[in-house]
Amino acid sequence: MRIAIAGAGNVGRSIAQELIGNGHRVMLIERQPRQLRPERVPEAEWVLADACELSSLEEADLAACDVVVAATGDDKVNLVVSLLAKTEFAVPRVVARVNRAENEWLFTEQWGVDVAVSKPRLMAALVEEAVTVGDLVRLMTFRQGEANLVEITLPRHAPYEGKPIRSVPLPRDAALVAILRGKRVVVPTPDDTLEVGDELIFVCTAEVEDQIRAVVLGSEGRELG
Repeated sequence: MRIAIAGAGNVGRSIAQELIGNGHRVMLIERQPRQLRPERVPEAEWVLADACELSSLEEADLAACDVVVAATGDDKVNLVVSLLAKTEFAVPRVVARVNRAENEWLFTEQWGVDVAVSKPRLMAALVEEAVTVGDLVRLMTFRQGEANLVEITLPRHAPYEGKPIRSVPLPRDAALVAILRGKRVVVPTPDDTLEVGDELIFVCTAEVEDQIRAVVLGSEGRELG
């Protein structure tokens, strides 16, 4: 995929390095000459431009990008970049960084944002995920599809402990997408069995989160819900 990142600070460069390592083509857009450091990410395409200016984005051929990441340290800039990317260039996927938690409510599809990444919220979710066993933790929200990434760490005596995934009656609008088992990442198949301590990663709508909790955790889940 071709991915444009607005903002070539520490965050933008780190994202670029990860994406390039995964085989994607990355363009970094930066308006501050002092932040233009191609030697830091030599595999990326570097553009000195203001990502809030329509003409600059046209010159950068933003319409050819599959994803735009608004990763600057300014929420106003990230919102403008997101809106231009979606409305003027019809970019299929727009991911925006939220710097200040009080601004998170603005980062919606009305501003062209498909996925908003709030560092405070993400850190809080990761803390919860690290210490919580036997309840559902929401890790991330995909706003356009109104779907969430959620996690449940399977406790002892859960109803489906030791049973194959095919026997778990998940509700509609829910999918088990990964199992974190120790140092392994398991892509689940119907024949895989669930083990105590498995971190189950689901994509689901908010409406069925309680149903997932009840199914996976049984009566304990219903009480917690």
